[in-house]
Amino acid sequence: MITEHFINANVTPLESMDSLSPHEVAKLQDMSNGGLYRLFRQCSLAVLNTGSELDSTRTVLHRFREFDIRIKHKHRGVQLELINAPASAFVDGEIIQGIREHLFTVLRDLLYVGDELDQCCDGLSESQRITNTVFHILRHADAMRPHVKPNLVVCWGGHSIQRVEYDYTKEVGYELGLRSFDICTGCGPGAMKGPMKGATIAHAKQRKTGPRYIGLTEPGIIAAESPNPIVNELVTLPDIEKRLEAFVRLGHGIVVFPGGAGTAEEILYLLGILLHPKNRNIPFPLVFTGPAGSEAYFETVDRFIKLTIGERAAELYQIVVADSHGVAVKVREGMMRVLEYRKQTDESYHYNWQLHIPHEFQQPFEPTHEEMAQLNLEKGQPDYILAAQLRKALSGIVAGNVKEPGVLAIEQHGPFELTGDAEIMGALDQLLSSFVEQKRMKINHEEYQPCYRIVN
Repeated sequence: MITEHFINANVTPLESMDSLSPHEVAKLQDMSNGGLYRLFRQCSLAVLNTGSELDSTRTVLHRFREFDIRIKHKHRGVQLELINAPASAFVDGEIIQGIREHLFTVLRDLLYVGDELDQCCDGLSESQRITNTVFHILRHADAMRPHVKPNLVVCWGGHSIQRVEYDYTKEVGYELGLRSFDICTGCGPGAMKGPMKGATIAHAKQRKTGPRYIGLTEPGIIAAESPNPIVNELVTLPDIEKRLEAFVRLGHGIVVFPGGAGTAEEILYLLGILLHPKNRNIPFPLVFTGPAGSEAYFETVDRFIKLTIGERAAELYQIVVADSHGVAVKVREGMMRVLEYRKQTDESYHYNWQLHIPHEFQQPFEPTHEEMAQLNLEKGQPDYILAAQLRKALSGIVAGNVKEPGVLAIEQHGPFELTGDAEIMGALDQLLSSFVEQKRMKINHEEYQPCYRIVN
């Protein structure tokens, strides 16, 4: 039986959040469905629970069901009252500085997204509005560095990975750090933490000033993937689609490590975008990599991509196994192409405006049983549209695995059902089955029950 330790404490804000309006405080205190209290409590608990081995939002919320957070508005500014907070967030009764920073960045993003952004993009199309919304969120979080040559590497991969795979992500991060690349991940454990940990040593060796370890998250996933302690810039986007767009607008190249359904979702998102005719000439380095023994994993992923969205998609990435130095060299070469292209086209270094993201990849997808059953997983449609549909299928599976609403929906109505072309469904079934067999769906894989059913 696990015995939890809790702490009550008052926490003062960062200078940038030194004051809130009465209206903002009221929104955070509002417990109604339209208020921010429930969302703020959930995200704050995730931050305070950094380092947890749990990957289920519902489990985290149940274990810390006595946790509460209250906002006090005083003449000297704002103060957060933490009640029954995880003791691991404190040292000798004082909150850890990095966790304190993360706590107030969550507050910053929830208030900004919910309030000011409604007025920022009048007169634009829906797709343009979403892209500008992502830009405004990142700028408000000071996540962009104008005039700095492309150097931000996004690393994707699973939170539930083997030790040898985790160690390899550190090796790759180390090689990237030696070349002064900054790191951006989904901010959680596993393949999201390893590259940052490796890069910190390399950055220290190179005496790099102001190294950046950016974590991009969203409210639906943050409790399942609490920010790891290396993240020094945390940004909470409103939903998974804006989080994914932030990755590809902010990052200059991507390295993908072994993972599960969430990693496959990210791969399909990026490949679908790069397959669009408008993006054909835009350089975007993309490397899949893992340690020795991961060949079968990448063979399965590669085969799935070729059988579903086609051979042309496979030309957009390189697979490198057991060669962390080679990965870094390929990324560096790719970065040089990105730099040259952005110089020639007068594109900004800090935000990839020219990348065309179809609206199909931007619309928030709420995975219900009805929506999952209605996905168009048939051949005869443009490859990038099929990629968008497959991305939604995998997003639904992630929700059914770890997100509170998805888990509840599965309990009430049974597994999601996916139907479509026999060849596509066979490839999807093989891919997902391999993730289950390799214990990549959840950290507590012994208890995993598939939240989906393939119907041929």
